[in-house]
Amino acid sequence: MQKLALLKGEVKHYDWGGVSFIPSLLQVENPQMKPFAEYWMGVHPGANCALMLDDGRAVLLRDYIRANPEALLGAAVKNTFGQMPYLLKVLDVKDMLSIQVHPSKAQALLDFEAENKKGIPLNAPDRNYKDANHKPELMAALSDFYLLHGFKPEKKLLETLEAVPELHVFVPVFKTKGYKELYKMAMELPQEEVNELLQPLISRIIPLYQQEKLDKASEDFWAARAAQTFVQPGSIDRGIFSIYFFNILHLKTGEAIFQDAGVPHAYLEGYNVEIMASSDNVLRGGLTPKHIDTAELLKHTKCEATHPQVIPATADKKARVYPAPVPDFELHSYDLKTGDETVLQPVTAELFLLTEGEVELTADDTRVVLKAGTIVAAAFPGITIKALAGAPSRLFRATVPL
Repeated sequence: MQKLALLKGEVKHYDWGGVSFIPSLLQVENPQMKPFAEYWMGVHPGANCALMLDDGRAVLLRDYIRANPEALLGAAVKNTFGQMPYLLKVLDVKDMLSIQVHPSKAQALLDFEAENKKGIPLNAPDRNYKDANHKPELMAALSDFYLLHGFKPEKKLLETLEAVPELHVFVPVFKTKGYKELYKMAMELPQEEVNELLQPLISRIIPLYQQEKLDKASEDFWAARAAQTFVQPGSIDRGIFSIYFFNILHLKTGEAIFQDAGVPHAYLEGYNVEIMASSDNVLRGGLTPKHIDTAELLKHTKCEATHPQVIPATADKKARVYPAPVPDFELHSYDLKTGDETVLQPVTAELFLLTEGEVELTADDTRVVLKAGTIVAAAFPGITIKALAGAPSRLFRATVPL
C-alpha cells in the first residue's frame, strides 16, 4: 500500500456555481464558462474520487479502502463506520443556495428505508433521501462568506416581523404559538397568499437593489436578489420569508461555523472549504428549482432560536482544529511560512488539501509535492508525515477526532 497518493476529486457543475474560482484552484481551463459549484473529495457514491498510484493506475478511493479497510482506516473507524466517514468539499457560491435542512442519523435511516420501500429510484428528482446517513457539516470561509443560519432569537425576529409591513400577518402567530407555527404558516400558505404578501415587498426593494442602495447585512438585499433569481411568473418563492426569519451571518476569511442536523440554513455568497458526514441528504424549502418537500422540511427543522457560534480566525496560530461535536469528521488547517515544517500523525485515512502555496509531504521514502488545488490521501494510520512549505501556504487536513 502507498503511504501517500495524489487524489483527483469530482467537480459538480450546479447552476449556482461560479466560473473561475474552482478552475483557478485546480489549475484547469474553463473555456465554456461552465459553473464549477463544488469539488467533492471522499468515498460517497456521488464522489468519483480517484487515487493516482505510483504504478500508473487510477483507482477509486472507496474501492482502494474497501480492499483493505482495517489497515487503511484503522480498527476504530472501520468498526464504527465501515468506510471513510466524511466528505470534503470546496464551494464557490455565486448565486444563493436553497433553504435547506439535514436529517438526524436515526431519522435518515428510517426515511431512507421508507423511500426504498416505495420504490423511488435513488436518482429520482423527487427523492428526498439519497442515503441512510446524517449530514452535520462545518464550513471554513476562504473569502468573505454570507449565509443564513437558524432562526433569529425571539426579540430580534419579532422586531423584524414588526418592521416589515408585509410580514405583520405573522406577528400574532409568532407571539402566541412560537417558531414552529410561524414556520408552518409560511411554508403552508396557499401560493396566492404568498404572492399577495410578497409582491409589494419585492416591488419596493428591487429598485433599491438595482440602484445599489442595499447593504449585504440587510435582509432586503438578499430578498431582492432571490426575487430576481427564483421568482417565476405568477409564483413568488416562499423561501423569501426565511431570509427574514433566519440569522444572516457574514464570515471573514478563516472564520468557520458548524451546522448540525435540523438547523435550517442557506449559503448566499462566497468561497469555502466544507467538511461533513458522508451524505447527500438535503430537504429543501425554497430558493431552488430542485425538489421541495415542505412536509419533510418541517418534520426535520429545529424551530427554535439559534444563537450563532462563529468559530473565530486565529492568525497568530500556525495550526488549528475547528471544533465540531460529531465523531464523523474533524477539520484542521495549517498556515505555513516559507521553510516551515510540521509533523503530522494520521489516525485514519486522511485527506490533505492545499488552497494556497506549495507544500512537500514526505512519509519515509514516499514524496508528494502539492500545489494549490491538489489533494493527497494519506493511505493508512500509523505513518509519520512531514510537511515542508516551499512558499506561504494554507493546508487543510480532513480526519476524525482522536
